[in-house]
Amino acid sequence: MFLRICFLSLALLSLSHGQESPVGTPPDSTPAEPKPNIILIVADDLGYSDLGCYGSTTIRTPNLDKMAAEGTRFTSFLVAQAVCTASRAALMTGCYPNRVGLQGALNHTSLEGINPDEQLMPEILKKQGYATAIYGKWHLGTADLFHPMKNGFDEFWGIPYSNDNSKYHPSLASEMPPLPLYENEKVIETDPDQSLFTRRITEKSVSFIRRHKAQPFFLYVPHIMPHVPIFAADRFRGKSPHGLYADVVEELDWSAGMIVAAVEQAGLSENTLIIFMSDNGPFLSYGNHAGNAAPRREGKLTSYDGGVGVPFIARWPGKVPTGKVNDELFTAMDLLPTFISWIGAEKPTAKIDGRDVSGILHGAEGAKSPHEAIAIYAGSELQAIRSGEWKLHFDHPYITPHEPRGKDGKPANWENMKPVAITQSGIEGIASRHGYRVAQQALALYNVKDDVGETTDVSAKHPDIVERLKKLAEPFRVQLGDGLTQTQASEARPRGKAEKMKDSEMR
Repeated sequence: MFLRICFLSLALLSLSHGQESPVGTPPDSTPAEPKPNIILIVADDLGYSDLGCYGSTTIRTPNLDKMAAEGTRFTSFLVAQAVCTASRAALMTGCYPNRVGLQGALNHTSLEGINPDEQLMPEILKKQGYATAIYGKWHLGTADLFHPMKNGFDEFWGIPYSNDNSKYHPSLASEMPPLPLYENEKVIETDPDQSLFTRRITEKSVSFIRRHKAQPFFLYVPHIMPHVPIFAADRFRGKSPHGLYADVVEELDWSAGMIVAAVEQAGLSENTLIIFMSDNGPFLSYGNHAGNAAPRREGKLTSYDGGVGVPFIARWPGKVPTGKVNDELFTAMDLLPTFISWIGAEKPTAKIDGRDVSGILHGAEGAKSPHEAIAIYAGSELQAIRSGEWKLHFDHPYITPHEPRGKDGKPANWENMKPVAITQSGIEGIASRHGYRVAQQALALYNVKDDVGETTDVSAKHPDIVERLKKLAEPFRVQLGDGLTQTQASEARPRGKAEKMKDSEMR
C-alpha cells in the first residue's frame, strides 16, 4: 500500500496526459511509420536473483514483476565484462570493450575515455531525429572531451563515475575528491545527498518523457544504485523487513514503475520499448549491502555467470511477447545493431561485434542466438568462451570474497585490509581495496544449462567440445588480444586520451 500511495502521488504531481501516439511498427517498417521510442534502464551492480521475477523471496519488486508479465524476461543475457566502464562501453558501441580500449573501470584520475571517433548509440539515434538524454552514471571518461553531451546526448544529469569514488570510499576515503553532480555541462553540487539520487533521476526521466512525447526519444537511465555505498530515500529506508539493500532495490522498482506510468499516461506504450537490466553482477564482498546472483557462481569482476549474467526485461506491447521467458543467448553489444535495424540507420563505419537480435526480442518462432561463440574477458584476459550451453574457462586468476563477507558498508576482511592506491587497477589492487582474495581457476568445461553454478568440470567427458571451444576462442584472442597468453590485439582501436585534466572538467 505504501508503494502504491507513493506511486500515485508522484504520478499526479509529475505527469500530464497526452494524445495517443501512432502504433509502433516492427523492424521492417517503412520510413513513413513512426520510429520507436527507446528507454534503457540500467541498474548498477544488481544481482541476477535480486528481483521477484528472477527468484528473489526477500525483495519486493511488483513493478518490475509486472513489466516482465507484460513483456518478456530473458534468462541468458550477458554483458561484455563484469565491471562498470567496460560494460557501458560495450553497450554504447556494440563492441567488445577490448576493441575500443575500455576494459576495467575509470576513476577521477583517469585521462582515458571513449574515443571521440567511436559512434555511440545516442549519436546514431540523434542523427535519426531522436531526442536523447542520460540521467545517472556515465563512466566513459571524466575529462571534458568525453562528456556525454559531446557524445550524442542532448541532456545530462548525474555523476561521471561510481559513487564510491568519493568521501564514502570504503578504504580510500581520505584520498577521494568531492563527488561532482552535473546538470548538462555544469557542476551544480559536490558530494550531493546520495539518498536522493534515485528519486531525482526518476523525476528527470518522467519530465523528459512528458516533454518529448511528440518526437522519437532515447532515454538512458543508468542508475547509481545499488552500487556501494547504498542509500535509499526516506520513504523507502527501513520499509523492507530485509534491510537497506532491499530498501534500495525496492526504490529502483518504484522508479521503473514511474517510468512505465509516464509512458502510459503519454499514450506512448505501443510505440515504446522499455528495457531493464544491470551493468554486471553484485559486489559480493559487501555482504548485506550487496546483491545476490545465486545459484550462479561469483559476481562482479569475474567471468562466471554471476558476474556477466544479469536480469534483462523487455516491454513493448504488441512487439515483445507478453508473459514469456526466453533463454536464447545474446549480449548487451547486440542492442545497438538491433536498434539500427529498426530505425533504418547506417551501421557504424568501424567494425562492431554485436548482431541484430530482433527475432529474439520479438519472440519470432525459431529465432536463435546469432553468436556461434561469445568471448568473456576480465580486463585484458580472455578468461572464458561461451557457445550455446557450453562454457570453457581457461586457466586464469579470479577474485572471490574473503569470508565472512562484509557488513553495513564495509567489505570482507575489513580489519586486515592493506589497500593500495586507486591508480593500481589490476586484480591484486582491486582485491586489496574491496575485501577479496585471488584464487585460481583451472581449465574447465561447464554445461551452464545443467550446471548454472559452474561447479562440475566435464572437460574429461567432452574433449571434442573442449577442442572446438578452444578453436572458437582463437580469433578473439588474435583480434582483441589476451593478457593470459601475452597475445597482442590485431584489431583493437585506441581509447580516447586527454592531455591533462583541467580543474573545471569532470572530476
